[in-house]
This record gives sequence, structure tokens and C-alpha cells, in this order.
Amino acid sequence: MGQIKINKIQLYANHGCLEEESKIGSMYEVVVTAKADFSKAAQSDDLADAVDYVHLNKIVKEQMAIRSALLEHVAKRILDKMLKEIPLIQKAKVQISKINPPIGGNVADVSIIMTKKQKHYKK
Repeated sequence: MGQIKINKIQLYANHGCLEEESKIGSMYEVVVTAKADFSKAAQSDDLADAVDYVHLNKIVKEQMAIRSALLEHVAKRILDKMLKEIPLIQKAKVQISKINPPIGGNVADVSIIMTKKQKHYKK
């Protein structure tokens, strides 16, 4: 068993419930983690047997470009697409952080974290 993690994917996007968020946008950081059996890739040294982090990054960038009011909605789309497009992934986690959120205070970021597993994965 293994885990791949992409830290702090930095993106500019227009998510949020406020009208100005849809127009102005803000910076986000995304962390994705994927749990999978790495034994075949460790033996073969072949990318086809591994979880490709380039593919994971592409999924995050595509889904973050689609505007949503809630970060939970974006996270669900990212998780669904990761598990659908990369069946080797048994369990995935995504953290989306909005940098400098408009909440009337000096706050570095606000984050949501969601996890999802393949239907056949029992742990």
C-alpha cells in the first residue's frame, strides 16, 4: 500500500457565495492525497502501473476552473473524477483552502477537507 500527495497546488478561481467573489476571485491552495497499491509500479518501474501525479494535478485544475458557490461542491467533483479516471486509487482526500477569505477579519485561510473511497475498497 502507498500514498501519493500533491501539496499546495496554487490556483486562482472564482468560487464563493458572494457576488464579488464570482467577479474578483481569489487564491486557493489544494492538497490531494491518493491511497493505492504501489506494489506493481514498484516492480515494473512503469508509469502505467502508478498513480500519475500529472493526471491528478490536471483534474484539480479542471475542476477548480468550474465556478461553484461552495468549496464542498468543488471537492466532491475532484474526488469523483479522481476515482473514476484513476481506478488504481482506493481512497482519496482533498483539501481546498481559500486564501484571505472575505470574512471580516485577519484570517490566513479557510479550508475544507473531504475523503472518498472506491465502492469496492473496504478500509
